[in-house]
Amino acid sequence: MRKIGVILGSVRNGRLGESVANWVMEEASTRGGFEYELVDLASFNVPLLTSATVPAAANKQYDDENTAAWSKAIDACDAFVFVTPEYNHSIPGGFKNAFDALGSEWAGKPVAFVGYGADGGVRAVEAWCLIVSNFSMNDLRNQVSLGLFDDFTNGEFTPREIKAGDRSRILGDIEAALA
Repeated sequence: MRKIGVILGSVRNGRLGESVANWVMEEASTRGGFEYELVDLASFNVPLLTSATVPAAANKQYDDENTAAWSKAIDACDAFVFVTPEYNHSIPGGFKNAFDALGSEWAGKPVAFVGYGADGGVRAVEAWCLIVSNFSMNDLRNQVSLGLFDDFTNGEFTPREIKAGDRSRILGDIEAALA
């Protein structure tokens, strides 16, 4: 069975992304034919990229055990849904570092996006599209954009009903990309 990793890309304390990722997984659990796995970046403790070996040349052999575990988790997935916050009009640094720490594990795999932020995370998703193209990842056109002022109430995730349709659509798109 093909596996789709739902990557929770925020590592901050008190992060909003956990409820968003769980919301994606809730829909994923109702779908058949694919295995979905929540991959929480915070649980890997990926160090800053300092290795002298360029990750693309590392042949999935990493000096750091946390990076090796991250590599194994990412390599096991056939496609991804990035759940990404928008920080300062772009992507979170920890998620970018973790992405950069690997190489061929990402190559050629489809990726969909669920962004959240003041303007729905659209600038983070736009930045991610440029980044994933380096590994010939197929970034899907449709995305879920969640606004801090429209889909969160008093710091709690309360998505508008229309967003459930967007969520279902991107999961269908990612599954179709694997078919």
